[in-house]
Amino acid sequence: MTVAPAPVTIAELRGIELFADLDDAQLERWAVVAQPFDVPAGELVAQQEVAADGLTLVLEGALQAMLQTEGRAEPLGQHAAPTWIGATAAMTGSSIGVCMEAETPCRLALVPKDTFQELAIEHRPVFRRVMASIGPVMARVTAVEQNRERLASLGTMAAGLAHELNNPAAAAKRSASEVVRALDTINATFSAFVEAGVEREQAEELVRLQRVAVKAGTERAAMGAVEAADAEDAMIDLLEDMGVQEAWSLAEPLASAGLGVEWLQDVRANAGPATEPALRWAAASMTARGLACELQESADRMSSLVGAVKSYAYMDRGELVEVDLHEGLDSTLVILGHKLKQTKIEVVRDYAGGLPKLLVRGSELNQVWTNILDNAIDALGETGTITITTGLDGSSCVTVDIADDGPGIPAEAQGRIFDPFFTTKGVGAGTGLGLETARRIVEERHTGSLTFDTGPAGTTFHVRLPRDGAVR
Repeated sequence: MTVAPAPVTIAELRGIELFADLDDAQLERWAVVAQPFDVPAGELVAQQEVAADGLTLVLEGALQAMLQTEGRAEPLGQHAAPTWIGATAAMTGSSIGVCMEAETPCRLALVPKDTFQELAIEHRPVFRRVMASIGPVMARVTAVEQNRERLASLGTMAAGLAHELNNPAAAAKRSASEVVRALDTINATFSAFVEAGVEREQAEELVRLQRVAVKAGTERAAMGAVEAADAEDAMIDLLEDMGVQEAWSLAEPLASAGLGVEWLQDVRANAGPATEPALRWAAASMTARGLACELQESADRMSSLVGAVKSYAYMDRGELVEVDLHEGLDSTLVILGHKLKQTKIEVVRDYAGGLPKLLVRGSELNQVWTNILDNAIDALGETGTITITTGLDGSSCVTVDIADDGPGIPAEAQGRIFDPFFTTKGVGAGTGLGLETARRIVEERHTGSLTFDTGPAGTTFHVRLPRDGAVR
């Protein structure tokens, strides 16, 4: 036989802060309508996207609040008895906004939504306490979502940068390995010359021929694919006629340098039995030079990526920095380069000359460019054009316009585009805090303005920043 939970008492309600200003007669009204029930540990008391049934009173035990996003649950805090939950949602008829799970066995009581609304309005102290709780609760949920978005953005950028760095790093590793083999070949050549009895005059001529080959390989323009293949085939035939083993391994560098029969015959005339080592020496010298250039290019690419990250984050430059906006826009494009490379989107920079530097919160302002540009890339999909235009609005403001020629923002979404948690992206693709964060940084932190124009021909976001550096 199931035993019904004991009725809620005035003494239990007296310990709940929501009712602190009510007398016993008023508390009796609440006790009568409160419907007690027990919940075992681990059971859900409220779900995130489900409308609240009413005010829930936690009489015994503790609940854990969690924010669920994309299958992950992030703890927001514990609600231990005596306390209350769901008043704001019950008052507005919305969901609680988080899920609640019993951390321990709990004794709870529900005041149905309609009854709660009537009693809360009748008992003004309760109504005032509910209204006073809205701000802190929303601030906490917003802060959690903003932190999550920042982490998600950092994760995306880190993955993209790792991919960008991996390409030059892998090229450098491969080139270094091939340089070692080329150096081994070069070092072995001199032993082969000694063993073959190459005289001083012949050695000097071989050195001259080697320098001719290296210079030709450096100065000769690159051939097309078909022309290069034909030249390599012809070189293989010449080398095989000379009795060179594995002629294919020497053909590419010798053919790309445009070396012909006369050069090959001069090498054989001076190297004699050491002809093949001499040819491999020349080919290895050209290969080593090319590999050195590849290593330098890879190192330059990695250095530029690291420099872009430092510029983007304004590392070692403090929170308030005097910046060239073009530098921040360019470093943001580098950070988003991995995403752009997966598309055919063209980025057009229409930068005004002589733009003054501004005193800004550099890393925060780069979040603005990141959010707007990332949205533009998503709006375009695979193809389209993003145009970044900078300039001056009179003598008081610097302007940055970021435009895309995508389909535009739907009419029903335009009025809410800067609202917290509002997003036009699919489920799990956005938190709806990117543009809200951008607006707050521009308007509240830099006393500027962030507006937009949109239509079938595309969308343009207009950022206006004061030149006087009014940063908060």
